[in-house]
Order: sequence, then structure tokens, then C-alpha cells
Amino acid sequence: MDRENVWTTYSSEELADLQKVNELYKSCLDHGKTERECVKLVCRMAEEKGYRNIKEIISRRGRLQAKDKVYAVCMDKSVVLFHMGEKPLEEGMNILGAHIDSPRIDVKQNPLYENEELAYLDTHYYGGIKKYQWVTLPLAIHGVAVRPDGSKTEICIGEKDDDPVFAITDLLIHLASKQMEKKASAVIEGEKLDLLIGSIPLGSHEGLDEQEKEAVKKNVLKLLKESCQMEEKDFVSAELEIVPAGRARDCGLDRSMVMAYGQDDRVCAFTSLFAMLDVENVEKTACCILVDKEEIGSVGATGMHSRFFENTVAELVALSGEESELKVRRALQNSKMLSSDVSAAFDPMYADAFEKRSSAFFANGLVFNKFTGSRGKSGSNDANAEYLAQIRRAMDRKKVAYQFAELGKVDAGGGGTIAYIMANYGMEVIDSGVAVLCMHAPWEITSKADVYEAYKGYKAFIEEM
Repeated sequence: MDRENVWTTYSSEELADLQKVNELYKSCLDHGKTERECVKLVCRMAEEKGYRNIKEIISRRGRLQAKDKVYAVCMDKSVVLFHMGEKPLEEGMNILGAHIDSPRIDVKQNPLYENEELAYLDTHYYGGIKKYQWVTLPLAIHGVAVRPDGSKTEICIGEKDDDPVFAITDLLIHLASKQMEKKASAVIEGEKLDLLIGSIPLGSHEGLDEQEKEAVKKNVLKLLKESCQMEEKDFVSAELEIVPAGRARDCGLDRSMVMAYGQDDRVCAFTSLFAMLDVENVEKTACCILVDKEEIGSVGATGMHSRFFENTVAELVALSGEESELKVRRALQNSKMLSSDVSAAFDPMYADAFEKRSSAFFANGLVFNKFTGSRGKSGSNDANAEYLAQIRRAMDRKKVAYQFAELGKVDAGGGGTIAYIMANYGMEVIDSGVAVLCMHAPWEITSKADVYEAYKGYKAFIEEM
């Protein structure tokens, strides 16, 4: 297939729409740097568009009809939206699925310590990262601390202009001769990714007993109590995530790209959300599911392997007046899904890792991956040819730019998505998403044109399939 740079095809009206979509996208990235923040944002945006929490309908024993819009939340980390269609649920849904977790560094449960009058938080990285990329960057702390009485404090330090930031230190080049001989995977060890958070000791006039040690740690605890109402023991029931500090930015003199943290996979999550909120009438029920834990195997109660989605579909069937286990199974099996996850953009600086004919390119539109996995397609869903033809027809009808690709050379590595999990229901599934440069780095890069085409493509899928 001939490649076409879609920037050359846009009218002035389309360019204006493209910029509007991307400005909203960057704002969502800034306000959704963790799963909890994403879910909170999604629920607010959905309610503004007329969506209601399914719990409200269940509590008053209501019924769902065509055109109704509902959402459900799992532990504040996963969310699913439904726009009820004219056709019965058992005829299937058109599902957009993406994940809202991203590689990062987590704070451990007993993290705070002092070493040579410097205070640190002990950490454990989450997902696949190149550890050496996370040192000497301005970092922020996002999360929540929950006390035994159920009271909760939301924490976000490092994002405002007048906020302090944090850092993970690295060895100066002058003393790093031995370090530079190590493999890239061992240059920075996991246990060396501790976060530097303070260096001023608490004075005796501020309540420090002269017999006490670790005065810097004591001062950090004092500041945490003042700013976050947090005691040291509250770390045990806290979820604190360390992410790059700073907002999403335009990249390039031509402002053609977005550089931001967490675009894997929030570029697909937010464009799926935009599409879902913008459709007005649907024949088949439309669904957008945004889940947690994909970066560590989609495990746990908030990952795609959980029963959250299946249980919610069962509730939908019951609320539609058609309560039946068989109808739940039919609804799932007869569905079609885009497993919306990012693809690796061809990088000419590292061309030897790619097979050019089967690579995704910037500004060539939405990427479809017939399969992912690694080596001999291990761990992948492999979409049917008939389904691919239906996808092509839907995209062509709505004039969506799209491309087909694989994730690098056959034996170069690989990756997985949530596609194979949903395919277990017997539904048609294919991976689709946006090409990303520097995937899993603290700062990732996407093309604004591809963000726009993803939004158009996801909307076309809901309307045309």
C-alpha cells in the first residue's frame, strides 16, 4: 500500500477541527496522569454529556431503553460507558477498549527513610521501563492516602508552577567509569530508583528531641502533616505514583506533534472517549471500556482479566428487562471490538529494529495490527480476514486515514494488549491505535494528525459496524 502523509490532505476546516481535538487531548493528559485521575475526569465529562451512573438506575429499579447513556466504575481505576442502541443487547455491541495505566514508579508501603541527612522515598517501578531514563528528571507525586476511618486525601505535588519537584539522582560522569561499563539494563538498578524529597533537618525549637536521630525525615513528616494531613503510618494505605512533572506540550517548530507523559495508552483512551461522547444515535449499543493494569498483564480486580466488564453487561441485560445468562453470553459473543492500544512508530534513528514495509509511520493515520505478541505471534489475538474487510469498509466510508503494521521485526521483541482477553468471549477483536515515538519513555511523542484520525476512526467504528 502506498503511504500518504495526511497533513497534505486537510482542508482549513479539518485543520481547525484537528487542533480542537488535540487541545482537548493535551488538557486531558494534564489532568489524567494516574488511573484514578483519568476515571474522575472521564466520569465528569460523561455526566456533562448526559451519562448516568448505573448504580442510580439499579437503586431505583429503573429500566434502560434505546438512547440511554450509563457508566460504571470499578474501584476508581476502571470505567465503562454504554450508549444503548436500537437493537437488543444480545445482538452485540461495538466496543472501544483501551487502558489508562502507564509505566511509572510507585512508592512502597514503608518508604520514608533518611540517609546521610537526605530524605528519600523507597520505590518499586511499574511496567516496562528503561530505568536509566528516569533519573535527573523533575518528577511529581500523584495519588491518594486513605486513613483507617475512611477519610481520604488526594495528593498532587509537583505540577503547579510554584510546587516543588522531586528527583532520582545519578552518578556524575567524572566518577562513572565503572558504571558506564555496565549493560543499559543494569546502569540504574531498581533499588536505586529512590526519590529524593528533602534535606533540611527539623530543629529542636520545632519539637525535635535532641536524642532523636533522622531530623531530616522528621521535618519531611512535619511538612506532610501540614500539607497532606498525612502521618508516616498512612503510607501503608496510600497509593502514590511518581510521574514526570510538567504538562503536555506541542513538539516541533511546526507544532505538528504532542510530547507528553502517559500517551501509551491514554492517546487511545481519550480519543475513544471523545468518539463515544460525540456519537448521537447508534443502532447497536456502543461501549467504551477504559481499564487498569494492562502494563503488568491486565491482572487484578481493575484489570481486563477481572469480571467487572462481564458483570456490568449482565446488569445491562437485566435493566433492559431481558434477564438471562444466555443473553449475556450472546451479547458478548456477538460484539465487535477495537482493542485500542498504541503501536511503535518507525524511527529512522533506529531503523534496524523495524521491518519498513510492515511499520507504522507518523501522519499516516490510525494503525491496525492484525496481531501483536512476540516471535511466533505468541500471546496474541489474530484477527479474522472477514473482520478486517469490515473494518476497511467502515474506515473508507468515513474517509479515515489508516495503515496496517506490526510491532518491529519478527524476532526483535514484541508486546501485548487486552485484545486476546476479550477475544475469549468469541467476539471479533483487532488491535488499533496511534503510532508513538519513544514508547514507555517518561516523555512520548505522537503526531497530531494521527490523534485526529484515531478520533475519527473510533467514531466511524461505532457508527458503521
